Amino acid sequence: MSDNELSFFCPCGVSQSQSSGFEAQVFEQPLNERVRTFLRLEFLFLQHAHHAADETPFGARARLSALLDLLTVLGRSDLKKDILKELLDQHATLTRLSHRPGIDQSRLGQVLDEITAVVDGLQQLAQRLSANTLRDNEFLIAIMNRSTIPGGTCGFDLPAYHHWLSQGMTVVREDMDRWFADIQAYATGVELYLRLLRGSTQMSQAVARNGSYVHAPQGPCNLLRVFIPQQTQVYPEISAGAHRFTLRFMKMADVNQRCAQTNQDIAFGLQCCAL
Repeated sequence: MSDNELSFFCPCGVSQSQSSGFEAQVFEQPLNERVRTFLRLEFLFLQHAHHAADETPFGARARLSALLDLLTVLGRSDLKKDILKELLDQHATLTRLSHRPGIDQSRLGQVLDEITAVVDGLQQLAQRLSANTLRDNEFLIAIMNRSTIPGGTCGFDLPAYHHWLSQGMTVVREDMDRWFADIQAYATGVELYLRLLRGSTQMSQAVARNGSYVHAPQGPCNLLRVFIPQQTQVYPEISAGAHRFTLRFMKMADVNQRCAQTNQDIAFGLQCCAL
């Protein structure tokens, strides 16, 4: 595999900040609605996984809240079709690329096998399964309806919820594991697609003069990633359009005061990712 194609096939998920030898904060900006939805789902899947390790009633509440958010997002559109399309397109692209000289066939084969396994898992799901899971479960619907009210899921509002939590974490965990099993294939598919997308190009170095940077990508871009050295103590405000994007690096002197754009030159890393 050539150096230019190395990151494109990387299935290990190593961050650019680690491979480039410096600690960095990574800020991401989706540039189309599909990637925006996938990033939201990734965030919710990570929340769900984090709270699943909390063996307390409040941990169970937080996990169920993330699960209900996932079921809501997955039920709004045909995301199964979207994920399948992206992965099948990527499988076709990589298959064509396998005929090029210098490609690591073993490594490429692993990626193709992983895509095939995820596609098979998604194809076995019933159509709009997540929407049915939420729509047909009165217990979950009651909790979701009360969740929009501050403190609306406390014991006197939802005695059935309170009773369920009091049965012990073994029962609660088994129920939530069963609900989550219906959407596990989505989690795997979204994780794989975003990993391939983030690894589709190498990071380049850039400098924002007086805290501002304007860039016009030379080709399509689905996801913008900005790597800022941890010690710099700034964050980017990103304004992205169809043909160019603008970064303004902001300084947070005091969280209780309005942030202002820094007037310093900021060195940072940049990725324009596309599949």
